[in-house]
Formats: sequence, structure tokens, C-alpha cells
Amino acid sequence: MNRALRITSLRERNNTTEARKGETIAALAFLAPSLSGILIFFLIPIADTVRRSFYDARVANFIGFDGYRSVLSNDAFKLAASNTAKFIAVCIPLLLIVSLATALLVRSVRPRGRIFKTTYLLPMAVPVASIVLLWQVLFHNNGLTNTMLASIGVEGIDFMGSNAAFWVLIFTYIWKNNGYVMILWLAGRDGISDSLYEAARVDGGNSVQLFRYITLPGLLPTAGLVAILSLLNGFKVFREAFLVAGAYPHDSIYMLQHLFNNWFQNLDISRLCAAATMLCLALLAIILLIQKYLKET
Repeated sequence: MNRALRITSLRERNNTTEARKGETIAALAFLAPSLSGILIFFLIPIADTVRRSFYDARVANFIGFDGYRSVLSNDAFKLAASNTAKFIAVCIPLLLIVSLATALLVRSVRPRGRIFKTTYLLPMAVPVASIVLLWQVLFHNNGLTNTMLASIGVEGIDFMGSNAAFWVLIFTYIWKNNGYVMILWLAGRDGISDSLYEAARVDGGNSVQLFRYITLPGLLPTAGLVAILSLLNGFKVFREAFLVAGAYPHDSIYMLQHLFNNWFQNLDISRLCAAATMLCLALLAIILLIQKYLKET
């Protein structure tokens, strides 16, 4: 009897193992196209970029870390890196705060909030060329904003030729991404059980206490995702700045993307690859820090 039980148990284990192998093979078969695309279009190019950062592209000589030292000592890189860091440090917190407030406001006026959802998402559907045209209409020296200022006796502002260009860029980024981030906040808020709020209200909790002790802790995972996506989307604002102000805009909005574009046009491949590698490592470090912080809280 014991022998028969052992044989039966062994057969069941073999069947389970074979079933798992079959599931693994099927999963790999479905993932193969995506994994191949990631390998061909992302991992291999990244590896080649890192390799090229250690070679002089003109003569194909190994230069070690000379390319990195050249980048770090370059004044244009220092300006672009400081502007990019300043832009990220200002626009990401502002976007998180504004979009969270928008999400809570939209949710508080349900079911009419659906109309506001669509309204806030409209900027995402606006083509970049149209945004550039809107920029020129609003912020040109003879544009709508300066015309309105002149009508009340205020001197006009050179928006694209002064430090005001930086704040125009901040405004554009928040305006365009607010709706998208709002949807993420709403999804995170829907994941918090309403029974928690009902129990807190029964215990006498007010709106501020509900927000502080239930909403904010419940939205922490969403906050990490929103921060990472907003950080990555922050590098896409280059399109608007480039189309409006060209390859060499005012110093306040001269970003790393401008620098990379100019180096590419000058075929300065070694420095370009070195700078791109350092940027990739910096972004990876920031994302890992965000994830570590979320796990510890």
C-alpha cells in the first residue's frame, strides 16, 4: 500500500513539474516578441552607447574616462545640467500637488466630475505644433499677454528672452500633464476602501484628518508611480522649447536635450554617449531611491 502511494505521489509530482514547464514555455512564447523588441531596440543600443563613451568616434581609439572628464568640465553641460535639475526640482512637486488637488476636486463633484476629467485630458490631445502656436500667440513680445499688460499700463515682458522663459516652460509642462497625472491619482484613490472613511467619520474625524491619516498613506504607492512617470515625462518638454526658441534658447531653458541635440549635429559622439550614460545612471539612481523610500514607509 505504501509503495502504491509513493508511486502515485511521484506521478503527481512529475505531472505538476511537466505542467509548470509547459506553462513556462507558453509564457516565454507569448513574451518572446516583447522581449526581442526590448533587446533589439533598448538593451543593445544602451550597451553600444556605453561602449562608444570609452572610444574616440573619429579615430576609434580607446580613451577611457577622458570623455566623461571632458563632459564634466564642459560649461555648456554644466549650464544644461543645472537647468534640467532645477526644472525637475520645481515642476515635479508642483505637478504632484496641482494634479492631486485636481483629482480630489473632480472626485468631490461626482458624477459631474466626468465632464471635468475630459476637460483636463484635452491638453494631451493637442499636437505639439499647436502648443507652439499657442505659446507664440500668448508669450510673443507682441502677443496676447503683453497686449493685456499694456492695456493696464504695465510694461511688457520678454517671456522667451529672459528668465521668464523658465516659468513659461514650467507652466506648459504642468498644463499638458495635469490631466494624465490626475487620472493616476483618481485610480489610486479608488483603491482606498470607503469603509475606512466611514469608520473615521463615525469616530469624529474631520476632512483634514481623513486626508492626512487615510488618503495620503493610501496614495503613497501611487505617488511613487506618479513621481517616476512625471520625472521621465519631464524630458519630453524639450520639443516645445526647441520648436519655439530653437537649438540655442535663452540660458534659463537650455536643457540637456538641447545640448545632446547640438552635440549630435556636430557629430561629437564620444561626449554625447558619455553624457547620455551619466544621465541614464542618474535617472536610475533617483528611481531606485524613490522605490526604496516607498518600501520603508
